[in-house]
Amino acid sequence: MKRKFMYVLVGVIGLTAAACGTKSSTVAKDGAAPAYEILNLPKVSLKEYKKNSNGAYVLFDGSSLNGWRGYGKDHVPSKWAIDNGTLKFSKAPAGVQNPEGGDLIFAHDFKNFELEFEWKISEGGNSGVFFLAKEIKGQPIYISSPEYQLLDNINHPDAKMGVDGNRKSGSLYDMIPAKPQNAFPAGEWNRAKIVVNKGKVTHFQNDEKVVEYELWTPQWTELLQASKFSKEKWPLAFDLLNQVGGKSKSGVIGFQDHGDDIWLRNVTVKEL
Repeated sequence: MKRKFMYVLVGVIGLTAAACGTKSSTVAKDGAAPAYEILNLPKVSLKEYKKNSNGAYVLFDGSSLNGWRGYGKDHVPSKWAIDNGTLKFSKAPAGVQNPEGGDLIFAHDFKNFELEFEWKISEGGNSGVFFLAKEIKGQPIYISSPEYQLLDNINHPDAKMGVDGNRKSGSLYDMIPAKPQNAFPAGEWNRAKIVVNKGKVTHFQNDEKVVEYELWTPQWTELLQASKFSKEKWPLAFDLLNQVGGKSKSGVIGFQDHGDDIWLRNVTVKEL
């Protein structure tokens, strides 16, 4: 049965720091990747946010979208809204004419951190979470960021694609499968944690470690080369992902608009 939800209108996002603009275009050293521009959009200071009892910043408390905005945008797209204390993406929000979609980011560059959140997906739904991402002009968020997959493993066809289940929930999308595969079905809450510490990345799903890898290593390059982001298939993605986080080895956290309803809550980040 479908349910109707009430939506909270989102006010002006509290953004500070840099003014809008772009950094210089960059190309891969071997010239294989096309030029790109990294957007220099406003960011927030974490000093504005409360910490929980574990010392983690509360990025979403169920009542405000302060600090959140669309990827490459200065506002929150209307398909994202607060719904009964959750952060919801709705493919068809009730009462919204010409709704705007797009990925949602928290406007702060994180480097070493623990990201935790809870999520549930609609039946047949697909989404993802991104980290160390850069805002690349005219390009999707996943061109510069690893993806922790959020998926209805039972009903979405992606669960049967890729290699050895590497597109199922909790996986490093299209590269490393989450094992054990312990995601709960569509409509049930799952717990996720991503730890990034000096290049070592660990995925947790429902309190179990399911994936581990090292960025900026020959092994990371091999993973990219065996995926849809290989140098031959997608040279710009390969270049950006091979040096994920750029010179600062940092970037934004984001949640994906994949066209399916998803709910998020208790989004926190602890800096390491």
